[in-house]
Amino acid sequence: MESNIVGWFEIYVRDIARAKKFYETVFCTTLEKVENIDFDYWMFPWKEGREGSGGALVQMDGVWPGPGGTLNYFMCNDCAVEEARVAIHGGEVIRTKFSLGPNGFAAIVKDTEGNVIGLHSMK
Repeated sequence: MESNIVGWFEIYVRDIARAKKFYETVFCTTLEKVENIDFDYWMFPWKEGREGSGGALVQMDGVWPGPGGTLNYFMCNDCAVEEARVAIHGGEVIRTKFSLGPNGFAAIVKDTEGNVIGLHSMK
């Protein structure tokens, strides 16, 4: 793999309107809604080729905030490949590969220590 392995973060929230207002106000920024996905998703400003990782606020049924409420995504060629390795190596698949529309695909898994991480790929 030629890029940095961690390529995205998500902050899971219970009240997207309240969380969006908090982050936009604290950081003097505007989040952008991502359409055509089946959950509420607002991206922080991000530009290709700049230092740092992009990320978003997310409100998704079954994934809640709290300790460990931030999700780091590991970049993959096809996240189904890494997902298939999770359970056989002591982890747990939380949500199998799903579409992010034009933003690719993701899976959510738990490592052997109970940490929840994301897998992301464009195919």
